[in-house]
Amino acid sequence: MNIRIFHTAVIGSLMAFAACSKPPAPQPTVVPVKLAPATKISAPLTIEANGVVEPLQTVTVAAQVGGTIDTVEFREGEDVTAGQVLFRLDPRPFEAALRQAEATLARDEAQADNAKRDADRYKTLVEKDYVTKSQADQAASAATSAAATVLASKAAVDNARLNLNYTTVRAPISGRTGRLLIRRGNLVRPNSDALVVINQLRPILVRFPVVQHDFPSLQRRYAKGNVPVRVVTADSGRVDEAGMLGFLDNNVDSLTGTVTAKARFANQANGLWPGEYVRVSVELSVESNALAVPTRAVLAGQEGSYVFVVGNDHVAKIRPISVGRPIGDFTTIDKGVAIGEQVVIDGQSRLTPNARVDVK
Repeated sequence: MNIRIFHTAVIGSLMAFAACSKPPAPQPTVVPVKLAPATKISAPLTIEANGVVEPLQTVTVAAQVGGTIDTVEFREGEDVTAGQVLFRLDPRPFEAALRQAEATLARDEAQADNAKRDADRYKTLVEKDYVTKSQADQAASAATSAAATVLASKAAVDNARLNLNYTTVRAPISGRTGRLLIRRGNLVRPNSDALVVINQLRPILVRFPVVQHDFPSLQRRYAKGNVPVRVVTADSGRVDEAGMLGFLDNNVDSLTGTVTAKARFANQANGLWPGEYVRVSVELSVESNALAVPTRAVLAGQEGSYVFVVGNDHVAKIRPISVGRPIGDFTTIDKGVAIGEQVVIDGQSRLTPNARVDVK
């Protein structure tokens, strides 16, 4: 009987010891996060497209008379102004042609003066019946023919003088010259050999397509007045100045379902270059006081987009949201959060529903 009592006491002592050595329950994990408030912003409604820069004007300069290039009066790649001398051709053949035409004119004028005097004399003599009417008519006809010859000779002189002027090749527009295509000493043919290409860079155009779905909205906005256009270059550099929409094509391309549009930029700093690809943003309207959260707060789930909202109790709760459109670093929210509510923008990957957070 004493042995049984002893055995029971030992078992009770062991159970009490085991109860005392049981590990404590784990404490809930606190996740460090960063928060940002839902706020109101001005949200522009824009059309985005890929565009290409093109010059307002492009001119291929060619000689209007044939000859040998005597001098080149510019450096390739520099800016030129309209009327500036670019090339000079050897003028000597054209100077000789002008002198020859002037001499022919002088001879024809002398002959015309003599024919006119003869016609005047015959006109007086026919009134006195000293010559026949037929002789007087022949003298008048010869005078008229000589006068016409003078006019033709004057035209020949003008043409020779014009050809001489054409030996000086001038810039037809202001712009930036390209590489020199034909150099000094080469023989050029009239209106055939390209000498240099000039592109007008200021102002400059950006051509871009507008999808058929967006075209009615853009057309309505264009009818109300100036439509601002902004571009971002391929290296993500934003051009400081805004352009204005200046052209909408008169048909929809049936193959692409787009309408060609062009925006005009002053391009004073030469930030845009012909042939460059850019990202175009056309502002149609601005929505004031649009509710938005930082874009990095928005997460995608199987049932749609959501954010983690943290209240004063420092507990992160999942909040389904209806997403609007991205505006810079923000995304507009149609519904799901209220202004001022704090959303998690960093640390979401470690969060679970109703997790406690430590705001950093």
